[in-house]
Amino acid sequence: MKKIVIISLLGLLVSACEKPVEPPPRPALVAIVGKTAANNAMVLVGEIKSRYESNIGFRIKGKIIERKVDVGSTVKKGQVLARLDASDLNLGVAVSQADVRAAEASRALAQSDVARQRQLVDKKFISQSALDKYEAELKTADARVNQAKAQAAVSGNQSHYTALVADRDGVVTHIRAEPGQVVDAGEMIAQIMDTSQIEVLVAVPESRMAGLKVGDLVTVKLWAGQFSINPEKTYNGKVREIAPAASSATRAFDVRVAVEGADENLKLGMTAGVRFAQDEPDAIIVPSSALTQLNGKPSVWVVDVLKQGSLGIAKPREVSAGQYTENGVVITRGLQAGEMVAVAGVHTLIKGQKVLVKMVPKDVSKVELAP
Repeated sequence: MKKIVIISLLGLLVSACEKPVEPPPRPALVAIVGKTAANNAMVLVGEIKSRYESNIGFRIKGKIIERKVDVGSTVKKGQVLARLDASDLNLGVAVSQADVRAAEASRALAQSDVARQRQLVDKKFISQSALDKYEAELKTADARVNQAKAQAAVSGNQSHYTALVADRDGVVTHIRAEPGQVVDAGEMIAQIMDTSQIEVLVAVPESRMAGLKVGDLVTVKLWAGQFSINPEKTYNGKVREIAPAASSATRAFDVRVAVEGADENLKLGMTAGVRFAQDEPDAIIVPSSALTQLNGKPSVWVVDVLKQGSLGIAKPREVSAGQYTENGVVITRGLQAGEMVAVAGVHTLIKGQKVLVKMVPKDVSKVELAP
């Protein structure tokens, strides 16, 4: 019995001296970080618009009797778009012209009276005060003639306002009138957009306004371009206008980018990506999935590759994180260019754990122009 107990104790001692079985390395998705300025470029999504958008309407009220264009029609400056019923206006013109003739007749009579009264004054038959009365009546007649002519001119102009004409070359994008509809003066009837000058309207966050100025060069790429024959086609652009105040709703600034060499592929209302190549210092950017919290401090897992090449050891490292960008998180302290960090499953790693290195594409922070 004692021999059995001794043999059992010896077995336990031998097993205790054996090394524990090391678990197999777990796969880890890692990326090599590096300083880059190109990845810091701001990429925003905007809407293709025309630089000139005209909302036009009649200058007088009336009833529409004819509409000559439809949505999508291409128009030229001076082309008639719609007409109002001019019957009442034509009658008004006739009345104004009749008033002019009546005023001229009254003036002619006043001139004759003044001429006769002057002859009587010369012969001393009437006093000068009597002549002054007739001369005053002549001046009143002259004023009435001028008034009637001015009113006739107004009526004549209004008769021309019955035709709604395009104020520029462009395409009709909106119509709010049909024959038989009665409209007020100034009410919008049609919208015309100039397709010769195309822009992209983007909203720039207030945090990215530093350094942005009028004249900056940008690159524009269509969202629909990735489905076309040439998905990599881009357009050059230039910042033309920056809103002086931010929107009260979004706290973003409206920025208009003029597109150079616009073609028929740039259609109004389409979505486009705009890359602002801002002059920013080089920075180290890691994917947001690589950043974690250890002991309440921002940290990343750095992977040191062993000699075997495919194995590495994961070690946590405290870092200082800067702003969050469209490409990832800017690391201001704690990482050097060329180091390897884990970018997935960082919450399950253990200090000193061996991992099977699986590289992600080199440009993990690259952002395409298309949204």
